[in-house]
Amino acid sequence: MNQVEILLKQTDDTYKWVNRLIASIPYDQWNITPEVIQTNVSWQVGHLLISVYFHSVMVIEGHQMDIIRQIPLKDYDEIFTVGNPENAEGKYKPDQLMKELMLVEQKSMEIIKSLSDHDLIMPLHPTQFPHPAASNKFEALDWNIKHAMWHCGQLGILKRIVHERYDFGLKRNE
Repeated sequence: MNQVEILLKQTDDTYKWVNRLIASIPYDQWNITPEVIQTNVSWQVGHLLISVYFHSVMVIEGHQMDIIRQIPLKDYDEIFTVGNPENAEGKYKPDQLMKELMLVEQKSMEIIKSLSDHDLIMPLHPTQFPHPAASNKFEALDWNIKHAMWHCGQLGILKRIVHERYDFGLKRNE
């Protein structure tokens, strides 16, 4: 496997983990913001949508007009980047956020598939804001995986608090 194939596989696996976990949380519990964690599923999904776009689309290939025409990224950025999660409560329909997250994930996968190993060492596409953890495309895509899994962990804790423990399908010694 070359580096692009490895990043593609890890990204696909990450998106599948995140999406299975999110799908296991009933929509009527998406806007519960427990004091102990001070976040909610709506904010987490919106944040993932924005971060996947930034870390694996925008800094890799620049803005994508097909995405911009379908998703109010500017509005979402204000709420889901550094906004207070309580401000996201009830603001957007869960099914719409999920649909848009899937759209961004699909675009991310298409862009990664289009890259060569040489492309990975190239500098990031210039943006208004510097990338917090990367200076080239490999580092940005690697960070996207790590960042999404970090939020998967937060979602796992959140699910346990608002609904029930998530069964990741891990085998237990009995």
